[in-house]
Amino acid sequence: MKAAELIQYIPSIKTVRHYGKVKRVVGLMIESQGPESSIGEVCYIHVHSSSKKRTIQIKAEVVGFKDEMVVLMPFTHVQDIAPGSIVEASGRPLEIKVGEALIGKIVDSLGHPIDNSTLPAGMKAVPTEQDPPNPLTRPPIDEVMEVGVRAIDGMLTVGKGQRIGIFAGSGVGKSTLLGMIARNTEADLNVIALIGERGREVREFIERDLGPEGAKRSIIIAATSDQPALMRIKGAFTATAIAEYFRDKGLNVMLMMDSVTRVAMAQREIGLAVGEPPATKGYTPSVFALLPKLLERTGTNMNGSITAFYTVLVDGDDMNEPIADTVRGILDGHIVLDRSIANKGHYPAINVLKSVSRLMNHLAEPEHRRSAEKLRELMSTYEQAEDLINIGAYKKGSSKDIDQAIQYQPQIKRLLKQAFDEKIPLSDSVRQLVHLSEKGEW
Repeated sequence: MKAAELIQYIPSIKTVRHYGKVKRVVGLMIESQGPESSIGEVCYIHVHSSSKKRTIQIKAEVVGFKDEMVVLMPFTHVQDIAPGSIVEASGRPLEIKVGEALIGKIVDSLGHPIDNSTLPAGMKAVPTEQDPPNPLTRPPIDEVMEVGVRAIDGMLTVGKGQRIGIFAGSGVGKSTLLGMIARNTEADLNVIALIGERGREVREFIERDLGPEGAKRSIIIAATSDQPALMRIKGAFTATAIAEYFRDKGLNVMLMMDSVTRVAMAQREIGLAVGEPPATKGYTPSVFALLPKLLERTGTNMNGSITAFYTVLVDGDDMNEPIADTVRGILDGHIVLDRSIANKGHYPAINVLKSVSRLMNHLAEPEHRRSAEKLRELMSTYEQAEDLINIGAYKKGSSKDIDQAIQYQPQIKRLLKQAFDEKIPLSDSVRQLVHLSEKGEW
């Protein structure tokens, strides 16, 4: 490299190192006297490990200040940290190495492969926290993203760069639906963030839900439930940063995050630990500031697109709990998985009437849109009269609309039902939908 090219790196060279000392540890929070640092900066705590019989560095992030003390949260454990442990400021925020070598890999929140393999040299370092694209530089979403799930492609059409929430309680099929989308989508690359998952479920998702076909064109970021709150939050930001890198390369990326609720819970832990007052149902104000900052980073820019699916856990199937309500207001649509539908053995258990894609009217062809609207109307009519029908109180001929809804109901159920390993092209989904609306069968 020529001398003229090296000059640009001079300002980033560290000529002075800043140090501090640990004064107190309270729960997961570490308070130190110094070093000179700023919010979001990474620091290294030098400790002597009794298990490894040597001095190690524990990576931590500055999350606040209290009475002239620096408040740190570690990315790993707090064992072996003692009063007087040296704290060294790095002068930089958290960065991860990104490149094509990540494709097919499973990494942690810091971008390190969890199978203990090594990444090649020469990969680009990018910060995990970045600003969303300028609103005026976001091209409009005008191209359909095929996901291979008939209920979504036909009734809730998604565009390249759209952000969708999948809302459901536990055990209703969120992970299974994400696996179907990852295998069937026409996106160039999948970036899948498993945040707060049980350790057992990570491998199960990769082998059973994702499968070899999906895994070979996916990058998986895993932050299990036993890891510190900061690692769970960074898992979400790392996955988004990886997706942004490939979007800037001109790819159409599919980002899937399971789940954004656990990210919010992790932020609540940190907020309460640094002294934030609990607000809505115990969530701190920083949670509601974090969500738009994270979710707005996806979408389109001048180079490519990130189509995002975020799962949202709803306690007791309450769709109006604070996180669900906030996320629904930020995203471009929502898919509701209904436990009553799943209990009938209908998968994917999508409640079409409670779900919406805010861009479908702009993306779907007129014939496709009219057919979807007709089926929605028939489903709504049947739902309103379902109790009367089930107890035998409805007499055929009383209402032309209800008679038609009863006639169509079995075919609509068949249309919206799909086997886990079945892939249906978008053109077939639309053709079957239109044929059903016109002929009453498919």
